[in-house]
Amino acid sequence: MFADYSTAELGAIFAMQGFAGLILFSVFVLMALGLAIIFGQMGVINMAHGEFMILGAYVTYIVSNIFSAYMPGLFGAYFFVAMFLAFIASGALGLLVEWAMIRHLYKRPLDTLLATWGLSLILQQIYRSVFGAREVGVSIPDWMMGSLPLTDLIEIPINGIFVMVLAVSISLAVYIMMFRSTWGRQVRAINQNRVMAGAVGINTEWTDRLTFGIGCGVAGVAGSAFTMIGSTGPTAGQLYIVDTFLVVVFGGAASLLGTIASAFSISQAQSIMEFFLSGSMAKVITLLVVVGILMIRPQGLFALKLRK
Repeated sequence: MFADYSTAELGAIFAMQGFAGLILFSVFVLMALGLAIIFGQMGVINMAHGEFMILGAYVTYIVSNIFSAYMPGLFGAYFFVAMFLAFIASGALGLLVEWAMIRHLYKRPLDTLLATWGLSLILQQIYRSVFGAREVGVSIPDWMMGSLPLTDLIEIPINGIFVMVLAVSISLAVYIMMFRSTWGRQVRAINQNRVMAGAVGINTEWTDRLTFGIGCGVAGVAGSAFTMIGSTGPTAGQLYIVDTFLVVVFGGAASLLGTIASAFSISQAQSIMEFFLSGSMAKVITLLVVVGILMIRPQGLFALKLRK
């Protein structure tokens, strides 16, 4: 298989494959961070997570068209405005969904699965009615186009670098919110002992709502980032939901570090196997290995000790 390649060519191929794994890792992290907040900290099985992501993507699509039509001179900076608006739009919808539906189902976790699955179908139909059934794409700013040559044989796409930097930035932001803010301390207190947290004066109802909204907002930012590397359609969110849950559960539902470690392990394993096997077979083998590990260690790679 490798006889036709020189040593330099093989090194370049493996380097490019490794970088492709890093891009996939960044995508997995962006997908999973919002769900890690919602599912890991609240125990809510949000099957509509993908649709909150796609809302962020559609917001980015709308903003790109507005900048292109009315502010072409500022088009290069539209994506940063789009990310902020995607967070606001998805977060606001998350607050509304938590108030209208999720708060009534906290003691019935399996019912949240059915309810949010129904919500995902409703949102898909709304997207289809508003934006049409066809997939849409955004125009990438000029500074994101092209690639950076590392050597004569290795080139790194600039939009891939941007997605990686964005994933690191959002991970740091989520870490600061979870471990260096009042909201984060309240969330962790409620996660450890809800009754005691309420007894010491924490507004558990509002904290739950804000947590769900922030998780959905992060999903919106992830959807905004996905427009840089793919197109957006009404059902595109369903393509990511399985991988998202797999990353979160494998890493440990309540662990931010576990989510990142899980995303890196799965992405690199899948990327390396895709070089030797087909993409579908690489996914199947990765899934089987992850399921096997979870059978041995059902709490995931990293587990937090909770007070009962």
